[in-house]
Amino acid sequence: MKTPPLFHRRRQSVVLRGTRKHSDEVVARRVGPWNNIGHSSYFVDRGFVSFDILAMAAWQRNDHVWIVFSVLLCFCEWSVAQISYSVSEEVDKGTVVGNLAKDLNLNLQQLQSRNLEINSGYKMQYFQADLKSGFLYVNERIDREELCPKTVKCSLNVEAMLSDPRDLRRIEIDILDVNDNSPSFLEDIKIIDMYESTSPGDRYPLPTAHDADIGSNAMKTYKLSQNEHLSLDVQSSEDNSLSAELVLQKPLDREKQAVITLTLTAVDGGKPPRSGTLQITVNVMDVNDNTPVFSQSLYKAQIVENAEIGATLLTLSATDLDDGVNSELVYSFAAKGRKDPSDAFSLNGETGVITIKANIDFEENQAYDIRVQAKDKGSPPRIGHGKVLVEVIDINDNAPEIIVSSVLNEVKEDAELGTVVALVTVTDRDRDKNGHANCIITGSMPFKLKLNYKNYYSLLVDGALDRESVSQYDVTITATDEGTPPLSSTNVITVHVSDVNDNPPRFPHPVMNVYVKENSPTDRVIHTVTAVDADVGDNAKVTFAIVNNASFPVLSMVNINPESGEIVCLQSYDYEEKKTFQFKVQATDSGVPPLRSNVTVNVCILDENDNSPGILPPYSEHGSVNSENIPYSAEAGYFVAKIRAVDADSGYNALLSYHISEPKGTNLFRIGTSTGEIRTKRRMSDNDLKTHPLVVLVCDNGEPSLTATVSIDVVVVENTGDLQTQFRHVPPKEDSFSAVNLYLLIAIASVSVIFLLSLICLIAVKCHRTDNSFSRYSAPMITTHPDGSWSYSKSTQQYDVCFSSDTLKSDVVVFPPQFPPVDGELISINGGDSLSRTQTLPNHEKVC
Repeated sequence: MKTPPLFHRRRQSVVLRGTRKHSDEVVARRVGPWNNIGHSSYFVDRGFVSFDILAMAAWQRNDHVWIVFSVLLCFCEWSVAQISYSVSEEVDKGTVVGNLAKDLNLNLQQLQSRNLEINSGYKMQYFQADLKSGFLYVNERIDREELCPKTVKCSLNVEAMLSDPRDLRRIEIDILDVNDNSPSFLEDIKIIDMYESTSPGDRYPLPTAHDADIGSNAMKTYKLSQNEHLSLDVQSSEDNSLSAELVLQKPLDREKQAVITLTLTAVDGGKPPRSGTLQITVNVMDVNDNTPVFSQSLYKAQIVENAEIGATLLTLSATDLDDGVNSELVYSFAAKGRKDPSDAFSLNGETGVITIKANIDFEENQAYDIRVQAKDKGSPPRIGHGKVLVEVIDINDNAPEIIVSSVLNEVKEDAELGTVVALVTVTDRDRDKNGHANCIITGSMPFKLKLNYKNYYSLLVDGALDRESVSQYDVTITATDEGTPPLSSTNVITVHVSDVNDNPPRFPHPVMNVYVKENSPTDRVIHTVTAVDADVGDNAKVTFAIVNNASFPVLSMVNINPESGEIVCLQSYDYEEKKTFQFKVQATDSGVPPLRSNVTVNVCILDENDNSPGILPPYSEHGSVNSENIPYSAEAGYFVAKIRAVDADSGYNALLSYHISEPKGTNLFRIGTSTGEIRTKRRMSDNDLKTHPLVVLVCDNGEPSLTATVSIDVVVVENTGDLQTQFRHVPPKEDSFSAVNLYLLIAIASVSVIFLLSLICLIAVKCHRTDNSFSRYSAPMITTHPDGSWSYSKSTQQYDVCFSSDTLKSDVVVFPPQFPPVDGELISINGGDSLSRTQTLPNHEKVC
């Protein structure tokens, strides 16, 4: 059965117009493709009617229904219209796609009056119409590869719906591809194993790269990094896909180069082209083509008679340039000859270590001539040969023996010189010179040996003892006979040094800096002092106490735990009242007599955000009307007003930012977050109000942030003559010399005199100071930052000089130094009255 002509109009917008009962206008919009009947439908202004489903069912099943549908179509005047545009993917939001008003043959007033709507069947509204300009623009980011993966043509269909009368137009937008995807491989590294015996010409296929772009932006070619062994062969198939193979050009030698690292680069045809890389690691596999070689052609060794069984004679070492099992070696004795070396020695086949197997007697064998070999585990195996010559040396068989008696358990560290510690006796079973032994102390020790009689010695104290430096001495006594060669033996005597109270408690630093936030709760531990006593026992038990200062009631502010050293604050501190104070802590040990030491503790109060910003005049003046006039012809960026505020806190807590809190005000005005300048965002229009109330919110940078608000009414006036000068708060100029001018002149003269006297005093002090003290009064320095702000700095204090960016007003704000500074704090007001403060973190090695 044929499909009726209506269903041949796929992917087109169909508009049905006709006369219904009560002159209702029928507007239907096609949703989905015609070839999918289950999802094809129309929307009607008085309800939902599935015309295509009804028509298809009538066509296939019931002629009467189709007759009714045909009559309905006859009464409807329907037309097909489609608008086509094209736009590149990844364009910015707001990019104009086309002039929709022009293509619809409508003017801007008709677009607004007929309430133009853009509808689509996608999850995101990619396009939107601007009723004021009539343009269709991009509303969301468009990714062609996401919308139309693996397709050559990609288009989005949207529908423009108009009312009064209702009309429906279909818009087809082709999405053009841009080269925004680089070729990529599924894996980052490709590992290929090649035997060094591989013949030139062998091929190894490589992974293919994928490029989500199409056309000229798709994959174009492959490139291989330069090397002397391998080349790249790129092939193209019938479907224009590319494949690459590695071709061996030159024989491999694992002993020269075991690993070859290559880079395969996939390049697309975009302009400029994009590329992706794949790291190729070629492992050259070994074959057994090298013979083991000993490190020495002749090994020589000497061994004394009566050597210990199991002692190592020497270690054979052979190398094989091959790899894997081809380089694994097995050592063994070769020809045994008249004397079998395995009777006296054993050889470890894996490690090559030759050890003594039986007792060696010089009177039986003066030397051993041993043949050895190293065989690899290759197939077939290769064998290397070597020779070992062992010389047997006659020795003095007995060593001296050291006996220690009468050892003291402990020696006090203040023991006198000559104190006897132990008695030492040396014996030797040999005779004559081999049985006569000399006894000495090895190393530098505060002890000495005194010969009492023949081989009898006394161990005496011969130097100052310090238990804190060395609490235990291991005195090594060595006895050596006079044989050839001489034999010796050693014995270690452990001497313990007992403690006396000769060390006071010591703090880690002479000065400690403690940082406490203001408004902290009382009875809180703010710091724990520690002191170390090098002594032990009761001599090292330390207690702490605060040294009271008559001039400063420190005991009313802090307390200390005498056992743990925990410092507890007794009151809540206020940064604005007191920024720092100082006291001393004394540590005392429990020795007899007790020893003491002190440490200076500097407590620095850290600022908390407990002060809200304050608005500066003229907008904070009591009873003043906060209003500003701007002309109707004001351009975008026109200066309206400037809000100034200060914060009694410091650091980031005083860093202020300005915002317009009312959403309506942000449409026409903007404010500099750091400058507080209010300017227009665009020109005024006839639809705008004449009076615009603005609420400016001033926030500091504390945690949590504190705020202040100020309200300003911005009045738009037609005549520029109605504008009030921004000096409206300044009284009119008088001809006579007013009292205010007189006070101002006196103030300026007073400040000038004070400045000159201070400068003269400073120069005088500098002239009478030494070089060290002169640095304390170094000249102040005012530096200029790139943003236009001035910073006034000095070795012990810092100021910032700040100027307003307003050309008609100039404010100079000098921030006084805080004593003492917390490792340096810089406050500056940048160009445009933006306030910035730089505060370094506390340094425990500096005094506040």
